[in-house]
Parts: sequence; C-alpha cells; structure tokens
Amino acid sequence: MAANDKRKPTPEELLRRVEAEEDFARRGRLKVFLGYASGVGKSYRMLDEGRRRKQRGQDVVVAALQPSRDEAVGSLLDSLEVLPALPDGTLDVDAIRKRRPSVCLIDGLAWRNAAGSRNQYRWQDVEELLAAGISVITTINLQYIAEKQERVEAIRGKRVADAVPESFLLRADDIEVVDAPALDPELAELREIALVLAAEVVDAQLVAYLQRHGIDQTYGAHERILVCITPRSNAALMISRGRRQADRFHGDLFVVYVEQPSLSDADRAMLERNLAEARAAEARIEVLQGQDVVDAILSFARGQAITQIFVGHSRRSGFWQRFRPNPVERLILESGGMDVRVFPQAEAAPEQP
Repeated sequence: MAANDKRKPTPEELLRRVEAEEDFARRGRLKVFLGYASGVGKSYRMLDEGRRRKQRGQDVVVAALQPSRDEAVGSLLDSLEVLPALPDGTLDVDAIRKRRPSVCLIDGLAWRNAAGSRNQYRWQDVEELLAAGISVITTINLQYIAEKQERVEAIRGKRVADAVPESFLLRADDIEVVDAPALDPELAELREIALVLAAEVVDAQLVAYLQRHGIDQTYGAHERILVCITPRSNAALMISRGRRQADRFHGDLFVVYVEQPSLSDADRAMLERNLAEARAAEARIEVLQGQDVVDAILSFARGQAITQIFVGHSRRSGFWQRFRPNPVERLILESGGMDVRVFPQAEAAPEQP
C-alpha cells in the first residue's frame, strides 16, 4: 500500500489511541540532566531549573540531593522547599505523594535504596511518582546507564555497581546533556555516547507521539539510511556514502537485497562482492522476499523508520526495467516522507556475438 493511501482506523485502534492519550495526560513529566563525567554541574542545573519554575508559579520541592555540594548549590537550595528523605537516605515516597507538588527535584537517579525498602532503586521510586501524576526533574551520570556501562568501562577502566535501565531514560519527556569542555580523548568519547543517547530519547519521544496519534512513522530524529543493492549496483559508492551519512548524524545503516531467481554465476559473484562491501561497512544486512520489488523495499523501510533510501539505476534494460512502470519512479512517488537518492549503477557488458 502506498504511503499516501488513507484508511479509517479500526475501533480497536481508536480505543488504544484514546487510552494512550489518557495515560499520557495522567502521568507526570520526566526531565533528565545527563552528565558524562562527575562534577559537570548536574545538581546545580537541576536546582536552577527548579528555581526558574518556582518563579513561574509552579509548586516545586526538593526531595533528594547528593551529600556533596558547593556554595552555588547551597544558595539555590535556600530558595526552595526541601522535603526530608527517610533516615537511611531513601525517598519518602508517601510523604511526597501526600504533599503532591507539581514538580519534584530528585538528585542521583541511580541511588540504591536501603534493604527492605519497597523499591530497590530510586528510579523505581521516580516511576511511582510519575504514575501518580507528579513531574520529576532528576540527574544521572552516563556510567550508571546499564546498557552503556560496558562501553564506559572500556574508556574509563572502571565500572559502578548500580544501574538504571536505558528503557527508563528513553521514556523521558526532556533530556539535557550537561556539557563540559572535552579536554582529552576520554571525555570526548564519553560526550559522544551521551549525545547519541540524547538523540535516541528524542527519537523515542517522536515515536511515542506518532503512536498516540495514529500516525505512520516514516522518519526519526536521526538518520536511518537504507542502501538497496543488486548484482550490478555501484555498491562501494552507495555504501560508503551511506556509512558516512549515518556516522555524521549518529544514525544507522541498512543494506537490503531483494531475492532474485535464477541469477547467473557472474551476477551471483558480483552480488557476493557487494554484500562483502556491506559487511565491511558494518551495515545491517537483510535479504527481502517479494514479487513486487518496490513494495518489499518500502515495507521494510517503513518498518525500520528509514529516512533515506539509496538506489541504483541504469538506462539500459536490466533488473529494474523488467517492471512497469519504472520502479525507481515508483519508489520516489510512494516513499512518503523518505528521501530517495539515485546512483548510476554498473552497466551490463554487451553479449558477445
């Protein structure tokens, strides 16, 4: 079905949209200040955000703050209401829910609660507050995000014991990377990881919005490149351009081939060389099935939220020209919000008399 085709949503789809929208309206909003190193000023930024919101008339309280603080943090703290934590440092979730502020400031999202607490981690306490309709502003260092710990450990040489699942961060309504001058390669690498994670959060926000409103997703917050190869594609050029574009925008590279019956030995050898180019570029490779090549490509592209499609085209008769109308033109017309880039592909050698 073409991207522009319209259909009425089913009653079940409408119900899911209404329920998702109601759940979104009931929940509190989550804002995260993400640091890629200690001491970059996350606590200060969180408290300053709380101060500014209080000045705008919002009901703001502080429920947790890291023990170490400087004079600037202390000055901001003096202007805000502080709800005491429990003696063991665990959030007093019941007291916060009873006070029911508009916004709750909670430092140290990865904190492990004392044994016997109803939640093992502070991020689970935060989830409870969000579900109760209380918005939370919080802080976390990159090293505490579970799925990033292996990479951070490889850079820094050490690993922390506690962790917050990345899936929790991806549900944030807002995320800010607390930046600092990357004065050495180690910090520069950590900064890069943090910025990519922030882009993934924005992408997740977009996906959630589109799903709530029943909008087919055809694009994302960062680039997702799809290179379509055939035996005679100029694969080296297409894949290298795709890899460069994906790396530049912290995106993903996919390479697909639509299965063709009865390839000659020469074409199969060329296809294998093209697939080798894709593997060397660390692309995600998929072999697609389908009688209609364009439908197969677009179905895969929509499912993967592709933003750009790279395709080869020859003026001579060949694989693409076996279909009518011209499949490249169909791909462009039916691609919806995706960009299509057309590359000249290798010409078949003329048959010998």
